[in-house]
Amino acid sequence: MEEALAGRRAVFFVDAAHFVFGAFIGMLWCFTRRWIKSRSGRQRFNVLGAINAVSHQLVTVTNTTYINAESVCELLAKIAELKLAVPVTLVLDNARYQRCAVVAGVADSLNIEMLYLPSYSPNLNLIERLWKCVKKQCLYSKYYPDFEAFRTSISECLAQTQTTHKAALDSLLTLKFQSFAHLKL
Repeated sequence: MEEALAGRRAVFFVDAAHFVFGAFIGMLWCFTRRWIKSRSGRQRFNVLGAINAVSHQLVTVTNTTYINAESVCELLAKIAELKLAVPVTLVLDNARYQRCAVVAGVADSLNIEMLYLPSYSPNLNLIERLWKCVKKQCLYSKYYPDFEAFRTSISECLAQTQTTHKAALDSLLTLKFQSFAHLKL
């Protein structure tokens, strides 16, 4: 991270989010019964994203099927297309489709370093904060009449990370992580 802050390395945090077309109640409290429109939740809009830890530039691959090794390779190619003049490191979780030989081979061929987080540590992945923000902006207490409107809303929110949502994301996507180094057991 020190190299990234000094401009000598690009560090991207990578993860997938699977947005389900259904009801996401933000807050509900009432004395009388209320019926809330909702969909079945059988359709998903999948987003595999990589966010630059310093500039907050977002690179995404989306689909409505599954995120797999092919999706990760597509994301690696998009990051390589940025033609960054510094070494690139991706920080990823331990998802099987990210740790496979195919992905490792593509990463090696593109000179992209892969750094895997410990299992069960989503709090160490910066992009999880982005997914939380997207859910708050697009899903909680919102009704979409069809899947296309749902998908468009999420896509537009992600496209506005450097414009409309920049101020909120700059305060949310800080490089402060909770450390237990000084914890006495």
